[in-house]
Amino acid sequence: MDDDEFIESVASLTGGSAEQATAIARATLTTLAERIDGGQARDLADQLPEGLRAYTFAPHEDAESFGLDVFVQRVGGRADVDPEAAQAGIRAVMDTIRAAVAAAEYDDVIAHLPAELWQVADPVPPYDG
Repeated sequence: MDDDEFIESVASLTGGSAEQATAIARATLTTLAERIDGGQARDLADQLPEGLRAYTFAPHEDAESFGLDVFVQRVGGRADVDPEAAQAGIRAVMDTIRAAVAAAEYDDVIAHLPAELWQVADPVPPYDG
C-alpha cells in the first residue's frame, strides 16, 4: 500500500476529504506512537507507506500511559476535528493499518494498547446470545 492508497482508504472509511484524511492519519499515527513503546513504533513505521513513517516515531522510548479519552482528544486537536470525527478517524486509520501491515505486526501494536482502545482499534460486535 502506498501513501495515496492509505489516505484514500481513510477518506473512504470516514467519508471525508483527502485533506481531512491526511490530517487524521498523521494525528492518529503520532498519537499511537506516543502510546506504544519506541521499538514497537519503529517496527510499525517500517511497514507503513514511506510518506507516513515519520509520524510513527515516538518522541520517547517509553510509552505514555493514557486512555481512549486522551487519545481522541489528542487526535482531534492535531487534526482540528471534533471528538466524533476523531474517533471515526482513529477507527479508519487503524482499519487501514490492519490492511497495510503484516497481521503479526498489527497484533503486536494492539497488544500494547489498553482494552478501551481496542474498542476503537479492533471493534467486535457485541454478543447478543
